[in-house]
Amino acid sequence: MKDTIETIGLIANGERVETISRFEVQNPGTGNVAGYAPDAGQDELDRAVSAAKAAFPAWAATSDEDRAAACNAVADHIETHAEELAQLITLEQGKPLGGLGSRWEIGGAVAWARYTAALSLPMKVLQDTNEGKVEMYRKPLGVVGSITPWNFPVMIAVWHILPALRSGNTVVSKPSPMTPLASLRLVELMNEVLPAGLVNSVSAADGAFNMGAAMSSHEDIAKIVFTGSCGTGQKVMQSGAETMKRLTLEMGGNDAGIVLPDADPQAIAEGLFWGAFINNGQTCAAMKRLYVHDDIHDAVCEALVAYASNIKVGEGTLEDSVLGPVQNKAQFDKVARLVAAAKETGQVLLGGEPGEGLFYPPTIIAGLGADDALVYEEQFGPALPVIRYTDVEDALAQANALDVGLGGSVWSSDKDAAKAVAQRMECGTVWINGHGGIQPNAPFGGVKKSGFGVEFGEEGLKEYTDIQVIFS
Repeated sequence: MKDTIETIGLIANGERVETISRFEVQNPGTGNVAGYAPDAGQDELDRAVSAAKAAFPAWAATSDEDRAAACNAVADHIETHAEELAQLITLEQGKPLGGLGSRWEIGGAVAWARYTAALSLPMKVLQDTNEGKVEMYRKPLGVVGSITPWNFPVMIAVWHILPALRSGNTVVSKPSPMTPLASLRLVELMNEVLPAGLVNSVSAADGAFNMGAAMSSHEDIAKIVFTGSCGTGQKVMQSGAETMKRLTLEMGGNDAGIVLPDADPQAIAEGLFWGAFINNGQTCAAMKRLYVHDDIHDAVCEALVAYASNIKVGEGTLEDSVLGPVQNKAQFDKVARLVAAAKETGQVLLGGEPGEGLFYPPTIIAGLGADDALVYEEQFGPALPVIRYTDVEDALAQANALDVGLGGSVWSSDKDAAKAVAQRMECGTVWINGHGGIQPNAPFGGVKKSGFGVEFGEEGLKEYTDIQVIFS
């Protein structure tokens, strides 16, 4: 893999689309230029949407079996190009190639694609009596606009695109300007095995032209599926209102973990660490605040720090790196700001000082409370606040106090007791003795300001369809 990528382009109707200008993509691990991505505008967007719209009728009429076969072909082709895509992700996103890094992300993308290919939404007979027959059909919507973030540029694109294709829709994909290279290459690869026009791509720098807003308001896009921040998701919803777009919005969270007093500190330390620090904490459903009962607070902190102390942070192409850099300067500055404020009132147990470039060490800070910004503001980076509690009712109240609710977790030696607490958490998913372990067969989505709609499984597939009922 070259150090700088210059050849990846846009795709519309199966053909490469050139743009007048390109923009730089930074390598967060080295500070060098990772590559150059096409800087598209309204004309390129209209071309991509037109291609998707023209391809829709034939694809919607394609048999269920042929759609499944096409999705499996995509999965096979991603797997064939797995190392190429993993190298691209590390180049622009910064995460390590090994461990829970880029190769793991591509493996997850392949698994999700294959599972999605196996799904189906057959017609359902609601009534078949002397009074008549009632049938319910799931029909594709049309052109789906996919807007993806920078933390998992390939896997999240697959989460958006494959169910859209499987249910008979066509797609226009827009990656984050922070990490467009792997996503654009993914669309190129898909077009090598799919009919022209089914998956099209646009990319744009953060400049005068707002590609996301243009997609959200485009009259020929029937649905937007968005993964990203709450503020941007709200803007997507507002701009999609006039055209009555269908929406799936998976937005930010500030996931709470609650450790009950009967938990074994040594047994849960590894799970706590990866629940909080997977992808360097740059994960929507990472654990971002940890409530630990007073009886075992110090023991949990000691076990967690002991595990985290052995984690190697380094440039992503080094095979011994376990965590990489923060992906971009704005996010790095936010983490640094929140940690600096937390140090004024809390106790730094590990880390706490910025490294060189965009590297920030795993940071654990105890002695914090609800009024500390590191607790109530989503950090989206490698810093975990630990909050001591004495009454589980108080821990629940604090966990539920925020206006977001994506995921949560409960840690205990008694699963039944943990489930009783879990059912009272105000979030879309709760894990017992783990955090963030999503699966393609389990619906995933948030409550409150973390969004609406779900992804994955049959329930996620339904999000890409409208219901049509036929009486006969």
